[in-house]
Amino acid sequence: MRRTLSSVLTLALLLGAIACGKKTPAATPGPAGPSQFPGAVSPGGGGGTPPAPPGRPPEPPIVPVDNPITAGDPLETAEIADINKNSPLKPVYFAYDSDTLDDAARKALADNAQVLKKYPTWVITVEGHCDERGTPEYNLALGDRRALAAKNYLQSLGIGADRLRTVSYGKEFPFDPGHDDKSWSVNRRAHFMLTSR
Repeated sequence: MRRTLSSVLTLALLLGAIACGKKTPAATPGPAGPSQFPGAVSPGGGGGTPPAPPGRPPEPPIVPVDNPITAGDPLETAEIADINKNSPLKPVYFAYDSDTLDDAARKALADNAQVLKKYPTWVITVEGHCDERGTPEYNLALGDRRALAAKNYLQSLGIGADRLRTVSYGKEFPFDPGHDDKSWSVNRRAHFMLTSR
């Protein structure tokens, strides 16, 4: 009987040890499943990137700064009419009865050449304008010389002739409709319009 009791106890201990070894471990938190994040795609469900865990903002995209198109340069996407309303191209002013470029005019043209080099597909029209004094014929000829002076200087700065058009409007389109020296000084100009790109 002692032997039987000893065998039963041994068997009971053996079964207890086996039962303890087969215990299911408590669930431990693992990576979040797709159901925990709205809009997440389950594996094999067509790709996509699940959103960042709550409390952590998504990483911003990396944009190269040396590419004006990918950096969102507004002049790359704006309409031509909108560019001309707020043009980066500066007008050039002339003295009375003159088509000679002074220092300020050459500086403005150098700045315009930099803009044109940045946007190598732009084609512009250089408009020649005059103040209201003089005959229409004289002012058309003077406006033409002013437009050509600006065009030739831009060409000397490396802008191709195929990107530059000229036209003379004489006194027909003044910046300032006044009839005094102040108004006339801004009406004697070469004006730059983007015509295509």
